[in-house]
Amino acid sequence: MDVSKGSAIITGGASGLGEACARRLAAAGAKCVILDMNEETGKKVASELGGEFVKADVADPDQVQVAVDTAVGLAPLRALVNGAGIGAAGRTVDRKGEPFKLENFEFVLRVNLVGTFNCLRLAAAMMAKMEPLDAQGQRGAIVNMASVAAFDGQIGQCAYSASKGGVVGMTLPIARDLAAIGIRVNTVAPGLFDTPIYGTGEASEAFKAKLGESVLFPKRLGYPDELASMVMELLTNDYMNGETVRADGGVRLPPK
Repeated sequence: MDVSKGSAIITGGASGLGEACARRLAAAGAKCVILDMNEETGKKVASELGGEFVKADVADPDQVQVAVDTAVGLAPLRALVNGAGIGAAGRTVDRKGEPFKLENFEFVLRVNLVGTFNCLRLAAAMMAKMEPLDAQGQRGAIVNMASVAAFDGQIGQCAYSASKGGVVGMTLPIARDLAAIGIRVNTVAPGLFDTPIYGTGEASEAFKAKLGESVLFPKRLGYPDELASMVMELLTNDYMNGETVRADGGVRLPPK
């Protein structure tokens, strides 16, 4: 699929892996809409890419619809990258015997799983109205972002792993759902990537170096653009559909 003839929505596109995906898409000629809650950085990234910014909660239908309408106002909507996500670390029952707060569990699922599906369903409904790109009837492509925690979640990742496992689990049935209207759906499961979540400074760099030792090869954290490269492959390779691909340097997370 040629992304240069259409628009793309990137959720969580104001920073980290989402921003890297947005920059890749813009470089390939797509008109990008950055959907994020961080207005300052989101507007900055959108401006640099010649795109638009929409402040939105991914689980809010009305707010996400604004982003969809904005995208189609730029060009036919052809791509969605679901990059927004959060975490809330905590054991199911902690060392003091206190259970994990249900509201924290629900919030992580709301953003990571419900939010992913909300953006996907609304973007796909708009893509369905677009003219086909080829004789096969392809109209667009969607890439969701899960995590290796969906498969080997660590201690304290019960909510995060559940949310990302849900994203993995819905990939194939949604791809089957959307095949009739020519929309491909894939998921990428990143491993340990160097993003702003780790902070900056000497202590941060030492921590990241230690994390990188657990990666099979190369023994370092991944670069955001390496993840963006995989996302672009899933968007542009017409024979990729219904798959979840790990991008992790071969790492398998230990219990802690």
